[in-house]
Amino acid sequence: MNSLSSYRHEWLGNIRADLLSGLVVALALIPEAIAFSIIAGVDPKVGLYASFSIAVITAIAGGRPGMISAATAATAVLMVTLVRDHGLQYLLAATVLAGLIQIAMGLLRLGFVMRFVSKSVMTGFVNALAILIFMAQLPELDPARVTPLTYVLVAAGLAIIYLFPLLTRAIPSPLVTIVVLTALSLAFGWDVRTVGDMGALPDTLPVFLLPDVPLNLETLTIILPYSLAVAVVGLLESLMTQNLVDELTDTRTSRNQECIGQGLANTATGFIGGMAGCAMIGQSMINVRSGGRGRLSCFVAGVFLLILVVGLGDLVARIPMPALVAVMIMVSVGTFSWTSIRDLRVHPRSSSVVMLAVVAAVVWTHNLAIGVLVGVLLSGIFFAAKIARLFRVTSTLSPDGRLRTYRVEGQLFYGSVEDFAGAFDYREMPQRVVIDVRAAHIWDISSVQALESVVLKFRRGGTKVEIIGLNRASATILDRLGAHDKPGRLTAH
Repeated sequence: MNSLSSYRHEWLGNIRADLLSGLVVALALIPEAIAFSIIAGVDPKVGLYASFSIAVITAIAGGRPGMISAATAATAVLMVTLVRDHGLQYLLAATVLAGLIQIAMGLLRLGFVMRFVSKSVMTGFVNALAILIFMAQLPELDPARVTPLTYVLVAAGLAIIYLFPLLTRAIPSPLVTIVVLTALSLAFGWDVRTVGDMGALPDTLPVFLLPDVPLNLETLTIILPYSLAVAVVGLLESLMTQNLVDELTDTRTSRNQECIGQGLANTATGFIGGMAGCAMIGQSMINVRSGGRGRLSCFVAGVFLLILVVGLGDLVARIPMPALVAVMIMVSVGTFSWTSIRDLRVHPRSSSVVMLAVVAAVVWTHNLAIGVLVGVLLSGIFFAAKIARLFRVTSTLSPDGRLRTYRVEGQLFYGSVEDFAGAFDYREMPQRVVIDVRAAHIWDISSVQALESVVLKFRRGGTKVEIIGLNRASATILDRLGAHDKPGRLTAH
């Protein structure tokens, strides 16, 4: 947990930039929250209320200042079947339960699992998300749906985004883009799609309501699979985004606190009629690149969102979509790791394969969790194969031919047991065999069984076998997992 002084600094250390970046994020959140509601099959206000609630609560209780959390597509797609089969109230109940599961994960300190996500997986995750962000803008660039003026406005928006910082960085260029294009659109009455075309905006504040579902085992059976999926996918995307923002800002933040913060946000959101959500890499990039660093930026984004859709709904509904498309294209271009393409030629082939596999899996399935899972599995397989190649067994025979000494070097585990077993000559059968494992480590039951198999084969031929050089950890696992009647004395040194 942060000290009181550092927590206060996270709120008040960057006030002006956090206020401006929060406003930019709030404007960009509105069409996405509506779109995610449509994906889940619910009213737009469900996504908008969720984005307000999640942003505000994670700003207060989350572990990563400056990271934006709200309703997301990653969690929305998991709820489609539940909404279709059982309705909105079961979605709200599942959201509450998902939040409770995330709180439990944080209290159990499960945030450590992120250390097993390799840099290649992270790069693939970022590149895939950049591609998805760009692909999500394509419907707003479809010639069958939009007028030619749309392309002119998107180009003008991108020009403002990239050229305005040459004049001044006092005001975020994405905010200038939205304001300028909205003003021009209203002044000239241009025929372009607007935020209002995405869906109706709510005109009332959210209220506290208990999900209207029976409190029994049957309800739990229905919602638990969805809640577990949302909890895991939500935390996975949140922690991946947290890692990325940590790298961009050169800071370290608490993963377990972020788990708890996300859980509190989702639990509360279910009680005000909102859907589950998590951290958003696209909006977080907008925030960071607009100067947002503190908790205030996320808090302001949530509060401004509610003010805009409830109090200024008529004006917000007239914001031209080309302005927001330009902002999201900027986010896509800035998010993609362009150096990773150049690095394909110099990085190890296994790392490049992992990165490309993550990108392909995410873009194909539109599911970040599946892509990350593919990447982690491939990373594990490549790592195990690499460690297995560093393993070897050599042997020497005494001058009198009575003693054969086998020296084992490297990591003895399931990936190297085949090489280990094939290194012994059972036809020779000297009087004594010594297996020297001083330069080796025994890791799992596969390696224990392989070692015992070697000992037993020599013993059956009348050869005396001695194992020497076991380190403490190897001796412990051998004693615990080995057969009680294994022959020979195992000596730890």
